[in-house]
Amino acid sequence: MKMLIAGAYGKLGTDVLTQAVEAGHDVLAIDMVTRDIPGIEGKYQKKTVDVTKPETLKGLCDGVECVITTVGLTKTSATTTNYEVDYQGNLNLLNEAKKAGVKHFAYVSVLKADKAPKVPMLHAKAMLEEELKKSGLTYAIFRPTGYFYDIAKVFKPMIDKGEVTLLGNEPVACNVIDTTELAEFILLHCMDRNVTIDVGGKETWTYEEIAKMFFAAAGKEPVIKRAPPFLFDVLAFVNHFKKNGKEAILRFSKWTLTESMVADVKYGKLSFKEYIENFGK
Repeated sequence: MKMLIAGAYGKLGTDVLTQAVEAGHDVLAIDMVTRDIPGIEGKYQKKTVDVTKPETLKGLCDGVECVITTVGLTKTSATTTNYEVDYQGNLNLLNEAKKAGVKHFAYVSVLKADKAPKVPMLHAKAMLEEELKKSGLTYAIFRPTGYFYDIAKVFKPMIDKGEVTLLGNEPVACNVIDTTELAEFILLHCMDRNVTIDVGGKETWTYEEIAKMFFAAAGKEPVIKRAPPFLFDVLAFVNHFKKNGKEAILRFSKWTLTESMVADVKYGKLSFKEYIENFGK
């Protein structure tokens, strides 16, 4: 099958790309920056594009049967917003796919994206979901709970300092999934007809339990403190006026640390507990 993978050089995108090529698909990988992927170089095509600029997408979807996009702004940016990338960039790709007669369009969103209108990193994805549903294309929307490596990025600096700060007093749980297994799930279901799938990993843990597992893996006694969630609102408000791009990250961080992210579909065999135990080794 001829397949276009957008955002192919992010963490998840690379796993989707690698597995699609290994499965024998005819793949075109696009992203703002491309690089060599060991083991599959020369077995697929790649092109550097900017999805926020529609002119760079012209003709890329010709003959493509399925588009899979993992495109999303995940870093702080003072010049680009989630609405420009997650929403408009993916909408530009969707419009190009429609022009080319692509039959299937798969989009990676986030669990509960439609429940957070004040969180740009989620609201922009929810807006794209709605555009996709009314596009006329057969769609598959994947809403993961979060990724092993993302949680590790959040906790590692705090563990290194010897102190973890969680928000609020209520237990918050998640069943995050490894990107290799999410990539496998996406490729299994990217041709499903008009579905929205909430998906996570096989294990569910509270953030307090996760913190304690990270401390144990580091050989440290757990020190866990609690902070009121409104502090993130204050920080977001201040950074809004600074226009440094940190507001979106702060609002997303507050959301993920105060909202349980547990999906009904529990996929894969990899253990997050084992991932933590081996993290950094």
